[in-house]
Order: sequence, then C-alpha cells, then structure tokens
Amino acid sequence: MPPIRLAALLVGAATLTATAQTPAFPGVTAAMRELVARQEVAGAVTMVVARDRVLHVDAAGAADLASKRPMTPDTLFWIASMTKPVTGVAILMLQDEGKLTISDPVAKHLPGFAGLKTPSGKPANLTIAQILTHTSGLGEAPGPAALQARTLADLEALWLAAPMQYEPGERWKYTQSGINAASRIVEVISGMTFDAFVQQRIFDPLGMKDTTFYPTEAQRSRLATAYATNTATGALEAVPPRPEYGSRTRPPQGNGGLYSTAPDYARFCQMLLNGGTLDGRRYLSAAAMAALTTPLTGDLPTGFFQTAEWGNRGAHYSWGLGTSILRTPHDGVASMLSPGTYGHGGAWGTQAWIDPEKGVAYILMIQRAGLPNSDGSPARLAFQQAAAAALAK
Repeated sequence: MPPIRLAALLVGAATLTATAQTPAFPGVTAAMRELVARQEVAGAVTMVVARDRVLHVDAAGAADLASKRPMTPDTLFWIASMTKPVTGVAILMLQDEGKLTISDPVAKHLPGFAGLKTPSGKPANLTIAQILTHTSGLGEAPGPAALQARTLADLEALWLAAPMQYEPGERWKYTQSGINAASRIVEVISGMTFDAFVQQRIFDPLGMKDTTFYPTEAQRSRLATAYATNTATGALEAVPPRPEYGSRTRPPQGNGGLYSTAPDYARFCQMLLNGGTLDGRRYLSAAAMAALTTPLTGDLPTGFFQTAEWGNRGAHYSWGLGTSILRTPHDGVASMLSPGTYGHGGAWGTQAWIDPEKGVAYILMIQRAGLPNSDGSPARLAFQQAAAAALAK
C-alpha cells in the first residue's frame, strides 16, 4: 500500500467525543491533534478514569486513513501485551478459590514441566510466580512451529522442547512463553479454554463487551488499522495484522492475544483501582491485589528502559504478576506517575497505567507499529503529560 498523507484527514478538527456530555481534557485533545498533524499516529483514543467515574474520554484522527474512517471511542484495537495483566488476574482468581498458589511448581499443574532442565542441567522447578514475572528462563516456542499451534497445549510442547535461556531467578528477561504457560494452567485447573474463562469471569461481569481474542466481523469493522512510518518519506503506511492473533485457528494467548476498546479496558482498570471490586462485585481479594501489585523481582533490573538509550532505568521498575511496577518515577513518561503505579503497554503503542496514590488510571489506544519502545513513545508522553496537567488544575 502506498504512503498516505494525513493533511486531508483531520476530520472534525481531528477530535470526536462520545457524546456532547462526555468529559474531555482540552489539553489532551490538543496534544493528540498535534500528534496526528505531524503523522506520529493516524489517530488515538484517550481515557482517564477515577475509581468511580470517567474524567476524560476523547478520540482524535483516523482509525483508517484510506477510507477516512474517523477514530471513535468504540474503535477496536489489538492491545497486545496489555493482555498480560488479565492473565495475572485470572491466575489470582484461582488462588482466591484455593485451587493454586503462585508459589506452586508449574509441574504441579502442567506435569510435562517436571522433566525441564536448566542450562546447568539442574531440575528447573519453575514456579507460577516466576513464569508471570519473566524470571523463569523458560525457552520460547520457535516462530514457524508456533504459528502451526492451534491450542495452548500445542504450544506447551514447543516450550518444553526449547532449551531454557538461563537459570531460574537469575535475571529478568521478557518471556512470552511464561505468560502463555500461566494461561494454560488456567485451562487445566478450570476445565475451560482460557478465552472462555476470562470471558465468563472477567469480561462479561465487568461489561467489557468488545474485549475478545476473536473479533467478530462486526467488531472487525471497528478495528483500527496499524501504521508504521516510511523512513524515506515520513508518511504513514498501513501494516498487516499480526498472524499470531485474532483467528479462531490460533490459541487464546495470554501474552498478547486480546482486542479491546478504551472504555472496556478502563472498566478493568477501575476494578483494579478499587482494590479488586467494581459496582459492588468483588473480583479479587485484598491478598490477591497485593500479589498483583507488589514487586516480586527483588533487586533485578527489569523493564524496557534498561539501555543507555532509555536512561538506564532498570532499577526504577520491578515486576508483579503480569504487571510492570514503577518503583521510582523518572524523567519522561514516568515523571507524572507515583511510586507504585502499575500496568502494561502493548507492542503497537497501547498503554494502561494505574496510579493508586492519585486514584486515577490512564488509558491510551493507538496502533503504531515499528516503535523503538512502545512504553517510551511520544504519544504516551504527550498524553500523560497533558492529562496530569489537567488533573493538577
């Protein structure tokens, strides 16, 4: 597809609100318009929520440039690794029911792991906590073989066949297989496929009507197109969907398979912001919430800001169960966040961060492929800066 320019696509001054009564922060609106105008993104949906209400929701730019389809609050996005906190919550629901503990050996629930050996030849004895905090050292499923998998059980055989990457607990390394292994544990214990479990236990009760591993045709008509920058021209070019996700022929992968909307994911964030409850229903116990949001990786440097290019910020972050936890704010995208803020980003720039100290959550939905660091994107920085400025007034 040839490059597409945005100049003619700033529909309605680039901003569409859900209704005339929907609250919106003018500073965020202006910041998103600027990003669209300079072709950093084709469009964006932004939300800020408190424990009991929506503080801001707005949409800017285009969901699809070729058709000039505008971005709207109900636009659907592939949220990629924002799936991981959902997987953590699913595991903790089972812990609340007494069906597992996060200190359990993975082999207790997935017997094939009993024979897994570390690089030094020792029994791996991986725990559920390790696979959810990226400290397990579990090997990844090779790409071509993984694309042939139809179930999480199919993937399990590939993880076990791959050599382990390092001794468990030795370091932090972002590991997709570990999160998917946790999804498989949910299946084995619950007797349900992972997608059915989270639908029944999380999405339906929270009213997350558009959050799914497998979008319907109607939902796909609202799916935002992903774009990357043409390095020669600076224009945005459409990129194809990721083949690992979205089709009923693919496993419901807890590492990154979900599609969602900003209002849907905001409901999930509000539940967590309220300590595991929303609208009078409890989803997680206080103990489970503590497990989700307490740093579990000790002094290991973690996260996506560890290199010199990103400020050597590994000590500023820790990991909980499927969640990144900010230990110490730093310049840039974490400057407006409190210690203890937690959440996760997605490969194509989607972001959701929950700040319990300030009682707010920030949700950003874009589809921008090729970002050097999704967590450090200009879109995230502009959004959070503008939102924090509005909240400070």
